[in-house]
Amino acid sequence: MPRRRNAKSGSRGVSVRVKSARGRKTSSTRWLQRQLNDPYVADAKRAGYRSRSAWKLCELDDRLKFLKSGRRILDLGAAPGGWSQVAVERCGRRDAVIAVDILPMDPITGVKILQLDMTSPDAIDRILVEAVSEVDVLLSDMAAATTGHRQTDHIRTMGLCEIATDVAKEILVPGGMMIVKVFQGGAEGQLLADLKRSFEKVRHVKPPASRKESPETYLVAEGYQKP
Repeated sequence: MPRRRNAKSGSRGVSVRVKSARGRKTSSTRWLQRQLNDPYVADAKRAGYRSRSAWKLCELDDRLKFLKSGRRILDLGAAPGGWSQVAVERCGRRDAVIAVDILPMDPITGVKILQLDMTSPDAIDRILVEAVSEVDVLLSDMAAATTGHRQTDHIRTMGLCEIATDVAKEILVPGGMMIVKVFQGGAEGQLLADLKRSFEKVRHVKPPASRKESPETYLVAEGYQKP
């Protein structure tokens, strides 16, 4: 499976500076410059991954060892498909992964793709029909479109986190695992308390591929206790 090269092995090149162009916002110029100089972006392209965020899942799995052969995975907020690529690659079976996103996705071998708005009332029912059986791991890299206001972005992303939690309770096997993106200080007290009643172990993990300046981290809940 692809492994990310570190700086010493040549993943960093000469720093690229991007000149501001007419009609381009300063923030867009900064984003473009960061992308061009990000070794994770370059290494994702070399490995054939659709996004740099694929390395976040690689690092989480290298640490926690949850993408095991034969396991079934549900990937929420999957577009453009980097996490699904890693999951099907490491679980090693056809139809091991169900990928869900509001945006369309190009096909990935071994992945069932479902275009769906997770905030719709019938979202969970549609996922359960598509899944056929329970899954071992629920992944969610879902995040609401950012507004630039951290508190607002946090609230909106927490709403998606709660949706992912509701799906997990319906679809995970006993002993299953959930990994969900959260912002700022992590999951709020009420949600954490709820998760601790449903899972044996709950913690926050920030993989190295998650930029230091980013407020994102990941909530990891292990050992689902099905009612």
